[in-house]
Amino acid sequence: MKRRSLLAAGAAGSLGLLAAPTVRAQAAWPHGRPIRVVCPWPPGAANDMLARLTAARLQEKLGAVAVAENRTGGAGLVGTREVLGAAPDGYTLLASAFNTAVMPLVLKNANFDPMTDLEVCARTAQAPLVMAITAARPQRTLAEVIEAAKARPREWSIAITSLGAASHLATIELNRRTGANLEMVAYRGTQPALQDLMAGNVHLLIDPSSNILPHVEGGRIRALGIASKERSQLAPNVPTMAEAGLPGYEFGSWYGVWAPKGTPNEIVMRINALMHETMRDPAIVQRLTQQVLEPVIETPAQSRQFIAAEITRASELLRSVNYQPE
Repeated sequence: MKRRSLLAAGAAGSLGLLAAPTVRAQAAWPHGRPIRVVCPWPPGAANDMLARLTAARLQEKLGAVAVAENRTGGAGLVGTREVLGAAPDGYTLLASAFNTAVMPLVLKNANFDPMTDLEVCARTAQAPLVMAITAARPQRTLAEVIEAAKARPREWSIAITSLGAASHLATIELNRRTGANLEMVAYRGTQPALQDLMAGNVHLLIDPSSNILPHVEGGRIRALGIASKERSQLAPNVPTMAEAGLPGYEFGSWYGVWAPKGTPNEIVMRINALMHETMRDPAIVQRLTQQVLEPVIETPAQSRQFIAAEITRASELLRSVNYQPE
């Protein structure tokens, strides 16, 4: 059976199991209190868009007030801590990304375990990473960039949207694989990094396709490669990173919804079922596809298994370069 069929079958099964618990949870949650969906990242990127989508669907389907809040700072740690310390009652949720899983691996002060200190409700979407170069530089291929960066390393820098972002790990691997040793410049989110890339203040950026590709059309940046097995139908002229010269170089970001540890399973499963419904809605699927985002439909158990594998991969990569948390 294909993966999509398996996920659909799992989703259907989980919805069936939810029937009785949902009736009980409905009486207590939500009940006259607003639901906060905390996004620990600035407005303007996929994280923020999915947080607002989650809040809108909670409000629409549950009949409760639900508001997305951007609580930024500390490479995502400020907003994450707010949810970690919140009451486990379903009224404070975290809408974040890959960063949440690896935060304790890259930040000294992130003293929490994403596998035990949060309840994963659902992964919601995913996107491959794309490597882009400012139009202010003449290079048009990855090979040309690596050659130029090795020849004059002081003249090249690469943006990191946040410590622990998928782009951070992908850049570490790029340096490891190529020996280019590009200087990494950390930003507080995608938008400021993109602005500096378009202005030529920083020269390269690896970030989710949903953030990069819309700006390629404007001509101020160029896409060098997409870190997926196959080319994207929405950007067929962008080679895979394997085609560009880095076989096996595959990185993506993903997004999800978490709740504080101890949140009742009935609430977790109800949120999961709602996100399943959301990610099957044709209008939402079309909206996400146009932004090069792929909807994800998983049970909480499937999401936990996926996230555990991501943490293992990130740990091995960081250990291979002797990375020290900052």
